[in-house]
Amino acid sequence: MRRGLVKLTCMLAFILIAICTGKAQPYKQLTTNDFQGPPRHYGDVVAETACSISLKYDVHARNNYYQLTFYVTLEVDREKSWLDRDIRNNPAKLIEILKHEQGHYSISYMEQQELLRTFDRTRFDENYKDEVNEIFERIHAKYQQLNRDYDDDTSHSRNLVQQASWDKYFRRKLAYMPPVSS
Repeated sequence: MRRGLVKLTCMLAFILIAICTGKAQPYKQLTTNDFQGPPRHYGDVVAETACSISLKYDVHARNNYYQLTFYVTLEVDREKSWLDRDIRNNPAKLIEILKHEQGHYSISYMEQQELLRTFDRTRFDENYKDEVNEIFERIHAKYQQLNRDYDDDTSHSRNLVQQASWDKYFRRKLAYMPPVSS
């Protein structure tokens, strides 16, 4: 009886979250308020944006295939995201660092949107759990590599020419991103 109540409570919480967040999660502009964690210096890194993508889905069996409804949410973890304290006191440097960190958020946003589009157009069979995991792992690996390339190419924002090139790339990708079906 108690287990059923816990399961029902979790299901109701999930439904409320799904109703509140929906599929069309808006793109977020980062501010200093998104960086509340303590600085963890390593190398020349002066800031870090910690984003997480959570994946949940409902399953309905129909005519020998499985219809899945996906809820893919993107969140900035403010307690793990941090800015060097000296950067906060230097307005010009802060603008450059926030622009660079916005790029990391953009990569996470593009990943979330690609996951939603891919799941939306995939027909699943009885192996849906493996299929969902394979899609998620493949797309996640692609964007992990993009994050590494971004930091390498820009030298963590210090290469201004490369940073400008990546900023242009992000503007174009976001402007021409295909919509997610509802």
